[in-house]
Amino acid sequence: MEMGPAGGTHTFDVLVVGAGIIGLTIARHFLLRSRLSVAVVDAAVPCSGSTGAGMGLLWMAHKTPGTAVWDLALRSQKLWQSLADNLQNKGSLVIGSTEAELEQLKRQVERLTAAGLRAEYLSAEDLALQEPGLRVGRESGALFLSDDCQLDARHTVAFLEQGNRLFALQGRYAEFYHDPAVSLIRSNENGAVEGIKTKKNTLCGRKAVIIATGCWTGTLMQDLLCESDIRLNIPVQPRKGCLIVLENFNSLRLNHGLMEAGYINHQNYVISEHEEVDREEALSISMTAITDAFGNLVLGSSRQFAGFNTGLDMQIVNRIWERARKFFPALKEISLESLNEKMNVRIGLRPYMPDGKPVIGPVPGMPNLFLAAGHEGEGLSMALGTAELVVDMIMGNPLQVDPKHFAIEGPVPGMLNLFLAAAHEGEGLSIALGTAELVVDMILGNPLKVDPKHFAVAGRCC
Repeated sequence: MEMGPAGGTHTFDVLVVGAGIIGLTIARHFLLRSRLSVAVVDAAVPCSGSTGAGMGLLWMAHKTPGTAVWDLALRSQKLWQSLADNLQNKGSLVIGSTEAELEQLKRQVERLTAAGLRAEYLSAEDLALQEPGLRVGRESGALFLSDDCQLDARHTVAFLEQGNRLFALQGRYAEFYHDPAVSLIRSNENGAVEGIKTKKNTLCGRKAVIIATGCWTGTLMQDLLCESDIRLNIPVQPRKGCLIVLENFNSLRLNHGLMEAGYINHQNYVISEHEEVDREEALSISMTAITDAFGNLVLGSSRQFAGFNTGLDMQIVNRIWERARKFFPALKEISLESLNEKMNVRIGLRPYMPDGKPVIGPVPGMPNLFLAAGHEGEGLSMALGTAELVVDMIMGNPLQVDPKHFAIEGPVPGMLNLFLAAAHEGEGLSIALGTAELVVDMILGNPLKVDPKHFAVAGRCC
């Protein structure tokens, strides 16, 4: 593995903190579309997070046309078509098994078709022909999107790394792995971010520093800003996921990528920033399944708010297996225990955002600092669009996707310690104590009893 020089001070045009799929594609885009030099920094190595633990799906079937996430994912898919050397155009099937789910899928077919995609609704008979290994009942049906595809994430990351490293010979690229960022370097004149200090190095970034550290972004930013007067809340949370991989599994071969309709609702489950959920409420299991490029059967999936815990929970593995057996008769007579030698379990932490959108863009009040994080389980499908957007914003190029939906809310430059509490109309007395408590708790960093976002200044004052 090529590494950056050990120890000392090093200067590049751009620093990318995070070597997941988002960070690596941002680095690649700079290298290909500019003459800038780039360094990638990570506390571990590529594929250590959610990218390497995923299914590798590039799907539009479960997304809503006209939304910000749709635009970013659609742009990314177009870019992937011209890049990936291991893209499998298998199409996707979203399976419904109740009357309500079938109606939901029919409406989604209409939306996708109106958006210009080749979507079809499949009856039970047509579905059985497309996927003979699937249990199909009288009330079964599916949404079929033939242009959806999949790739092997680990192979893709290796491909990106290999391409990036070609620029090392020109002195334009370096990697600093196993070297966590510990603090920001800021200008004494205007507060601009000029680089980062890592555990082993001092790295200067002449043009930009980009934080793309997935579910660790919120806590990393708190650590990096601990000595500054800026308080920036990035509410990205880890959402644990688990997949079963059965190597060279010949008992069931799938022609397409499959997902049950209930997965969409579980994916879009929203909790407020201050809500507490217990373990059972925070766990959902939905069937997803593919046969990958190597003949492995990959079954999922779980979604769970469990902090940064990545431990193996066999109860969850068993529930994923039992859910899959309801859809695939070939698995009915097979016990999970009998597959131990062929089975491995992938566990990763998806970077969940409460509003379902990643944060992409400059950090207010901190010139030259950018964030790109919070893609949850869609990092691979939105990576290239995200990379293009970040590079275009920094280079001043025309933008292909509107960035306002992903903008980072933060402090007003030059007014970092100024708070407002006003305009209660005739209710000042009745809401005074709640207002006082809210202001004090925000300033002191205490747990909040009332959600402050409804009273925020941003966008309401000129």
